[in-house]
Amino acid sequence: MLTNYCKDQWGVVHQVEANKFVYNRDYVTNSYLPLQLQIQQISHLRLGYIIGTLGKTPNKLLDVGFGTGDFLRAVAKLGTTTVGCDLYSDFLPENTAFVEHPTQGQYDVITFFDSLEHFETLNWIRDLDTKWVVISLPWCHYPHDDMWFESWKHRKPDEHLHHFNHHSLQSWMASQGYRCVNWCNVEDAIRTPVDNLPNILTATFEKNS
Repeated sequence: MLTNYCKDQWGVVHQVEANKFVYNRDYVTNSYLPLQLQIQQISHLRLGYIIGTLGKTPNKLLDVGFGTGDFLRAVAKLGTTTVGCDLYSDFLPENTAFVEHPTQGQYDVITFFDSLEHFETLNWIRDLDTKWVVISLPWCHYPHDDMWFESWKHRKPDEHLHHFNHHSLQSWMASQGYRCVNWCNVEDAIRTPVDNLPNILTATFEKNS
């Protein structure tokens, strides 16, 4: 395994030491706004996935790391009460509440789209007050081999601190009190796979009662 990375008992790969990464308005402006059309397409794909998986439209949803806010805008059109959580509220849609941490408030669904892997610590996941958690993140095929992982476009040292595949994500979420009800790579319809390997892992979890 590469220096400065370790694998835990559930198979999750973590960066051991990291420099502080700066997330601000420029991060969203430079990283996501140039991809606005694709983001809008992904937002509606994600909404369709949630409704299809749960069999209903959620009454209240928290989107963690809402970025440009496009997903929240798509959800709000269905009458869902929307709440956003991020390091700043610059792109928060109108009529959407803001919370500073995912553990604040009660929700039907909490979504982590390209955000869970950015958090320094993750042990608060068990404290979420929700029935469902929906996650999408880069699908890590390491330890496929060190050379693959070192050149992997999603490794992003200091920015992506945790790396999952479908087995490790299910195992780790089970340790936090959640049951996996679905996993897939539905976002690969838009976010092109590389090297004939799934690119983005999407999964839905139900919190154990």
